[in-house]
Amino acid sequence: MTEERITIELKLDAHEDSHVLFGTHDKHLKIIEEATQSVIHSRGEMIQVEGSPLNAEKAISVLNALRELIQRGIEIHSPDVITALKMVDSEHVNDFIDLYEEEIMKDRFGKAIRAKNVGQKRYIQAINQKDVVFGIGPAGTGKTFLAVVLAIRALKKGEVQKIILTRPAVEAGENLGFLPGDLKEKVDPYLRPVYDALYQIFGVDHTNRLMERGVIEIAPLAYMRGRTLEDAFVILDEAQNTTVAQMKMFLTRLGFNSKMVINGDVSQIDLPKHKGIVSGLVHAQATLANIPQIDFVSFDAGDVVRHPVVAQIIRAYDQSEHS
Repeated sequence: MTEERITIELKLDAHEDSHVLFGTHDKHLKIIEEATQSVIHSRGEMIQVEGSPLNAEKAISVLNALRELIQRGIEIHSPDVITALKMVDSEHVNDFIDLYEEEIMKDRFGKAIRAKNVGQKRYIQAINQKDVVFGIGPAGTGKTFLAVVLAIRALKKGEVQKIILTRPAVEAGENLGFLPGDLKEKVDPYLRPVYDALYQIFGVDHTNRLMERGVIEIAPLAYMRGRTLEDAFVILDEAQNTTVAQMKMFLTRLGFNSKMVINGDVSQIDLPKHKGIVSGLVHAQATLANIPQIDFVSFDAGDVVRHPVVAQIIRAYDQSEHS
């Protein structure tokens, strides 16, 4: 039996720029077509969507949600189209529009930085409200980038006096010992996402000046021992590779007027399995869950804001591990 197919027409207003909605070389339409298994034709101001009743309606809903953003002066990109597709799936179109109401800040090019999905919005709210926040989930969910952005915003507002960025010196399948330089220089390449976020907002020169003045400090976790971190926004990345003792040491550095954000992916633990070492992140999840001023925000493959195939790759590996 052949599945019923219908065609729904959508007429753009005369003032609407279809190129903004469709994307360069119609890439936004191609994403929608692939996700909804529909065919989209455009002729001038008229858009025709052909597909099953459910899929055609979904494609139209996504297009209308994106039109709403454009009418509000918001520039849309492929990740926004992917987010719209996910949220229409959950019948949360209004929640999708609401995501774009709050602008965290602008980068150095004047581009607005906003939450890209509900998981990111929940993470931002947790960091705004709590002193210690754990962000747990796969790479590509924006944990590190958003934490750095919120740290910079707190610094610019005068809420903190410095930003401290750290990670444990554990190899991800590579051997740190063969890299040149001291411990900090060995770890720096692994903090590339942190540098990228700083450069996007401050630029390379300004970031380097702030580091020279000690306003931004990037250091291995071992450098935190014995300190009290006051008036600081402290970010621990790759926290799944801390031991229980390292995590306790780090968390007890928290001083007055400081925030801590601890990010990690419990599916990417690089600690030596044969020694039976427990991840400090896994242990913290179980141990600290009932402390009111600590929040745990979990991300999943659906929160990945990279190419759509990345979320599919993560799910495939998860299924493979569980089987």
